[in-house]
Amino acid sequence: MKALVKDKPEAGLRLVDVPEPTPGPGEVLIKVLRTGICGTDLHIRKFDDWARNTLKLPLIVGHEFSGEVVGTGPGVENVAVGDLVSGEGHIVCGRCRNCMAGRRHLCRNTVGLGVHRDGAFAEYVTLPAENAWVHRVPVDPDVAAIFDPFGNAVHTALSFPLVGEDVLITGAGPIGLMAAAVATHVGARNVVITDVSDERLDLAGKLGVSLALNVARDSIADGMRRLDMREGFDVGLEMSGNPRAMRDMIASMTHGGKIAMLGLPAEEFAVDWATIVTSMITIKGIYGREMFETWYNMSVLLEKGLDLTPVITDRFPYDEFDAAFDTAASGRTGKVLLDWSGGARPERARNEPTEAEAAATMNRSCA
Repeated sequence: MKALVKDKPEAGLRLVDVPEPTPGPGEVLIKVLRTGICGTDLHIRKFDDWARNTLKLPLIVGHEFSGEVVGTGPGVENVAVGDLVSGEGHIVCGRCRNCMAGRRHLCRNTVGLGVHRDGAFAEYVTLPAENAWVHRVPVDPDVAAIFDPFGNAVHTALSFPLVGEDVLITGAGPIGLMAAAVATHVGARNVVITDVSDERLDLAGKLGVSLALNVARDSIADGMRRLDMREGFDVGLEMSGNPRAMRDMIASMTHGGKIAMLGLPAEEFAVDWATIVTSMITIKGIYGREMFETWYNMSVLLEKGLDLTPVITDRFPYDEFDAAFDTAASGRTGKVLLDWSGGARPERARNEPTEAEAAATMNRSCA
């Protein structure tokens, strides 16, 4: 099968032929339909310090995907051939204190798909059956492919109550955009999102935010005045990892405000701890998704009409991966997908749909 592999300690990825995997006990074999390019994948392609110190080569990369189950190993009961699935890319030990207490997202022994074991940028991937989220209600394979980052957005956005609250989101990358969509959908009063990319802020406008603010031109205080806000934001969702964005967010919170921080800084930086203390601000770190409450929340949000399609801006056949990665790295787009369902051919639209794709299309047309 074809797969995108990091096989040399240098920048770049290679599309090569590798053996098709075989599902072991408790695992499923999945024919990959779509994959999403994540910031982690960009780090791996660049082979920066983090990647150099984390990866063991050779490695098939990628962890955001949707696909059709085509085989099961011994002991699999709740996932069947033909199911359309997304993958929870954090594979936990099941034995540590947090796993035993049902807090699997806090497992200290987590293995990352496409980081610590072969991933989903391939025609087929194996995964523990318990990590395969079966879509019981029809979902477009494009949207199903971004359930992993959508889960990050939902986990962050729903960390604190949002109904009637004023919400500030710093960073209009794909996850920030999805968090904005969630905050608007569940009933926040004002949703303000900031970035320095007009292209991404335009996408935010399509998701119904109250204000998309380019902080290269306007301050958050300017935005608050335009919305007639007087006491600061109730909830902050920090999605950028940018030191200035975090400091501006802290300065813009109301007393007793709450911040959920998903953005991962490249290095340590200073913040105004005096304001955090005297304003009694709560800061919560977010990593990944709660397994599997967040996944349930995601499915229900889509069932109730949340539309993520504006977040997906670019689609490429998998053999055009270099162009896809360059597009994702530009910082001006939404989510970038690779299509693995029709072979390495740009004319893929003329191919017959897979069983899972056909079922999803049929059910959507009947809904």
